[in-house]
Amino acid sequence: MIEARIAGSVGELPAAQWDALTGGNPFVSHAFLTALDDSGSVGPGTGWSPAPITISDAQGSLIAALPAYLKDHSQGEYVFDHAWADAWHRAGGSYYPKLQIAAPFTPATGPRLLLADPMLAGPLLRAAEQVCEQNGLSSAHATFIEPTQLPLFEEAGWLLRSDIQFHWVDRGYADFDQFLGALSSRKRKDLRKERAAAQQGVTIRHLSGAEIRPEHWDAFWAFYQDTGSRKWGQPYLTREAFDLFGERLGDKVLLIMAFVGDRPIAGALNFIGDDVLYGRYWGAVVDKPFLHFELCYYQAIDAAIARGLSRVEAGAQGGHKLARGYEPVQTWSAHHIVHPGFREAVADFLERERAGVASDQLYLADRTPFRKESSSA
Repeated sequence: MIEARIAGSVGELPAAQWDALTGGNPFVSHAFLTALDDSGSVGPGTGWSPAPITISDAQGSLIAALPAYLKDHSQGEYVFDHAWADAWHRAGGSYYPKLQIAAPFTPATGPRLLLADPMLAGPLLRAAEQVCEQNGLSSAHATFIEPTQLPLFEEAGWLLRSDIQFHWVDRGYADFDQFLGALSSRKRKDLRKERAAAQQGVTIRHLSGAEIRPEHWDAFWAFYQDTGSRKWGQPYLTREAFDLFGERLGDKVLLIMAFVGDRPIAGALNFIGDDVLYGRYWGAVVDKPFLHFELCYYQAIDAAIARGLSRVEAGAQGGHKLARGYEPVQTWSAHHIVHPGFREAVADFLERERAGVASDQLYLADRTPFRKESSSA
């Protein structure tokens, strides 16, 4: 007998047992998820109600889990289902609440099925489906799924959806100049000009672990609020969340900041995985040409090469990343729709959407800035 349970939060569960299932991904780690909860970034009043689904063995140890939330809106997900919600409401149904299996506010690929044994994937997903059916939820959604886990969702009958992000891939570059050498001559010159303009008159520092002091977080909070208010109206994270990231994730946090004298004017927050640098948030209080590209993209490449990381994931959207050596990569989500008729309509939509995304990826891949002989090798 396998019995699944819903906990009130990840914080109720043993950190070591939870982290043993995450594969080292920072965004489903106990530290990251509890920082969101303890800071009030998720929980009451946010529309994100923690509802992790777990399976334990006979000794009570965790052997499988879903980082899950009950959602009463579709904000902070980066996989857009507003049109689905609209259609279901017009048909007389209630799309919300729904079950969201995700790292909140984080469009970064990672494991969504946390498993000691792949054989537990089926029971875990059936538990998620039963949560929907027993509680009148319209649907369950797992977003930014690690590609190796896609077959597990597909075998369970979940519908797959794809989109495109732009990632930088290290092909054995010794340094940034060697990366530039793989680009076409014109693009190489463009990037050098951008870096020179961005760096003029500023000092750029990489801070991690104990190097990040409260005044750095205060400055970054101002940057983050400015970006958030312009992009989505209200920032998702609270000020306390950044303190807790620093305290709990330590050297997995990389803050890249630009200073004029002693004054911080801009910053980019990154998280370090086992083999990936994840760019997450950026902001500035001074409008300086190309500083965004420098801190978020070029400095991230420098940091990844220095650490021997295989790629940089620079977040959602952003076609401007293509010209800067970030290549189009498909990202994936999976969806369980309870109502058969609604499921059929969504499945039809997704089939057509996937074909369009695949076509877009081929189009974009042909327009990377790499030399033709390099990109064909």
